[in-house]
Order: sequence, then C-alpha cells, then structure tokens
Amino acid sequence: MGNVTSLVAARFAFFPPEPATYEVFRERGGDGRLCLTGLSPEKNVEVHLVETRAGNRVVATFWRHPRARFTVLYSHGNAADLGQMLDLFLELRAHLRVNIMSYDFSGYGASTGKPSEFNTYYDIEAVYDCLKKEYGIRQEDLILYGQSVGSGPTLHLAARLQKLRGVVLHSAILSGIRVLYPVKVTFCFDIFKNIDKIRQVNCPVFVIHGTADDIVDWTHGKRLWELSKIKYDPLWIKGGGHCNLETYPEYIKHLRKFINAMEKLPLVKQNNQSRLPTSTITESKHNKCLRFGKR
Repeated sequence: MGNVTSLVAARFAFFPPEPATYEVFRERGGDGRLCLTGLSPEKNVEVHLVETRAGNRVVATFWRHPRARFTVLYSHGNAADLGQMLDLFLELRAHLRVNIMSYDFSGYGASTGKPSEFNTYYDIEAVYDCLKKEYGIRQEDLILYGQSVGSGPTLHLAARLQKLRGVVLHSAILSGIRVLYPVKVTFCFDIFKNIDKIRQVNCPVFVIHGTADDIVDWTHGKRLWELSKIKYDPLWIKGGGHCNLETYPEYIKHLRKFINAMEKLPLVKQNNQSRLPTSTITESKHNKCLRFGKR
C-alpha cells in the first residue's frame, strides 16, 4: 500500500518538459566555458554541471548582479525547465538586485538522471555546495526560493541550514499526498513533507500564494505560514492561480519589500521575533505554467 501510494504521488509530482527547451554546449575558442542556448555572453550568466550524490549531473546557472548583497537559490516548479525561465530570472535579478542561482532537477532540461523526491534533495545540496565553493556564498547572504514542487527541496535544505537569511515559498505544497487528498495526518509514504520541515526553519519565511489556485489550494500556503517560526507578512494574491502570480504587480513589489527587510535584519534579533515588518517596483513577466496534476 505505502509503496503504491508513494509511486502514485511521485507520478503526480513531476512533469519535465519534453523535449528540453535548451541545450548546454562549450564555447569554441577562448576558455571553452559552458553556455546555454538562448543566453548571450553579455547576460553575465555562468553555467555549471554539478554532480550530485546520486551520480547525476545537474545544470545550474549563476546570474550575477554587480551590486548584489544577497544570492537567491531558486527551485522552480514541476512543469518547467531553465530554458523557459530565462526572462523571469532576468527580471528578478534586475528588480531585486540579487544574484540568482537556478538549476534543473535531475531529469529536467539537460540534467541527467530521473526526477524523484530524493533526487531533488541531492540536487539542491549539490548546487548549494557549488555556491559555497565557486562563489564563497555564506548562509547569512543566502535566500532560498521554492515554487510549487520546488518548495520540497527548498524546505529540505532550509531545515538543515541554521543561519539562512530567508526563505520564499511560492505556491508551495504542504505535502504530495495533501495536494491530492485532504488528509489530516502525515503518512510515512508521503513525499515532500513540508508540513513537518517548516517547523525546523529558523529564518524569516515569506509565503506567496494565489487565492484562486486550483492546483494547490491557497490553504497550503496559509498553513505553512502559520507553522513558520519567524513569519514575514504573506502575500495572498487575490484571483491569482498556480501559474500566473508573476504577472501581478504586487508580486515583484512585495518581493522587493522582503529583500529590503532582509537587508535590515542584522538590526533585529531573530530569537525574539515571531513576526517581521514588511515596505516598490513594476510588474515582471511570468514563466511557463508550472502544473501539478494528473498526466
């Protein structure tokens, strides 16, 4: 029973675009660096192939901003790959003035292997190691961002890093089974048990969810926010769905407020803070729909 349910939940969770929307290649001449189709050199993006504990090679892209204080480690949703999200990362880097480390899960885009819950955990761990080794990024300067299924690896890592600057949960899930059935308890065979891991996160958590999300009901985001130790004022986008929150002006506006609040965080003692204050910018483009449903 458990194995069958776990397989069903996993089947519902992963929809890698087929074929991949981009390719990785080595530049001819020069230093032979890795490049991504659709990205010209002046975009200031560095491409990596990162090996995971499972032996898969994951594509990761580091979007450098010249005046960034923070780096955002972005875990995308389950029906997109990096090629579909280039415009979004350009917008976020420009408006938020942050570096962005984005990556494709195993089995997505040009990453090798097959998608699974534990492979996503190995993926984000390997990408985080790359951030430390290649760029010297400290936990204190890192914000984890998880969208939809990407909230699973995001909270997996956030529960293990005790000095993170912050976490953003965008259309996040309580768990895999809870997307399918309104269960009240956590089963051992469930996947992405975010409802349990959120309690172990010791940094500010910013939740974004659409009130008209018909894939992952907004009550998932509401409950994750309620269970957070350090709550940043959430953004409930009225009428927003699962795939279009980036098109609403308040999306980028409130993300910028969150970044501003994180910049001021050293002046606040986190241990005595259960709620953080919130405080402009224009709308951004949206990425491809990040579905969560039956094949």
